[in-house]
Amino acid sequence: MSAVRPHRGTIFLEDAAVLEHRAFAGAQYILRLAAPRCAAEATPGSFVHLTCGPDLPMRRPLSIMRADRTAGWVEVLYKVVGHGLADLSQRRPGETLSCLGPIGQGFRVDRSRPRLLLVGGGVGIPPLVFLAERIAAERGYAPLALMGSELPFPFELATSRLLAPGLPSGATAAMPLLESLGVPSRLASLSGFPGCHRGYVTELADAWLSTLDTKSKAEVELFTCGPHGMLVAVAALAKKHGVPCQVSLEENMACGVGGCAGCTVLVQTPDGPAMKRVCVDGPVFDAASVFSAA
Repeated sequence: MSAVRPHRGTIFLEDAAVLEHRAFAGAQYILRLAAPRCAAEATPGSFVHLTCGPDLPMRRPLSIMRADRTAGWVEVLYKVVGHGLADLSQRRPGETLSCLGPIGQGFRVDRSRPRLLLVGGGVGIPPLVFLAERIAAERGYAPLALMGSELPFPFELATSRLLAPGLPSGATAAMPLLESLGVPSRLASLSGFPGCHRGYVTELADAWLSTLDTKSKAEVELFTCGPHGMLVAVAALAKKHGVPCQVSLEENMACGVGGCAGCTVLVQTPDGPAMKRVCVDGPVFDAASVFSAA
């Protein structure tokens, strides 16, 4: 019997028109594309594989930050690194890009753990924004989003009016989108941005988890995406506080659809160690399976 391939039949190739392309400080951009088939199937943690321009055939993988099934668009956040993304940053509304997606196995939400702690760093923030927005539309969940960046955040900082007990009183800055959805968020940076916790985002996560008793921690699950060092630290926090954690990995990819095996990582499975492809077996994995020493 052939192995089950859950990504088959769920990845679409579309000519996606650029709807909006906004530039932010630190060479950061938010790109909105008309891609109705991708938008209809996208889940938090999945990504798209985009062409960057007419002269660069190699695609770039970008995490989906938002998706509107009704309007048929997807949105990504990226930071210019290398020639490909520099070329992508020059695309204007009305131009068309080849969009392959949605790709990957996303976050899995357990209804028995309704207190979701979302920890994002830098360009690892997008899948957590997507998860927060989807969860906000459902009843019975209590998400808290914590985000860190040393670059200016790609949105105007808002002073939160939503309570987040257990966090330092000086941490008041929030993401306006999440604030409007009723999802508490707090920001951290070593760059001294107003209202942000001056330190690491993991310090905010540890402070919040440390206020919870055993019964409350049984309702918590961590979700994280960001730089490798931050993921290791979040995995260690999850182990310290005895809560499960899902990590979205960001690895260099070539084909993006599982054919080249260029993005494999070592994962601990019930049957022993195995090499898994981040693009289609992930990008989301159980933290303990990829950071077993944390």
